[in-house]
Amino acid sequence: MPKMKTNRGAAKRFKTTGSGKIKRNKAYASHILTKKSTKQKRGLRKAGLVDPSNTKAIKKILPYL
Repeated sequence: MPKMKTNRGAAKRFKTTGSGKIKRNKAYASHILTKKSTKQKRGLRKAGLVDPSNTKAIKKILPYL
């Protein structure tokens, strides 16, 4: 059986935590930042976790994560 291929786009976007959860960066932080509040922008800096409903799909495209 051949090796499974990793989705390279996803590999750059997701990392695993020590407990095995999948970490991701938050959206809406790249441009049009003038109308967003400082509090909102500060919250976007921190990484979020992938929702449990999406973890199965992420693990499928990242077999070696």
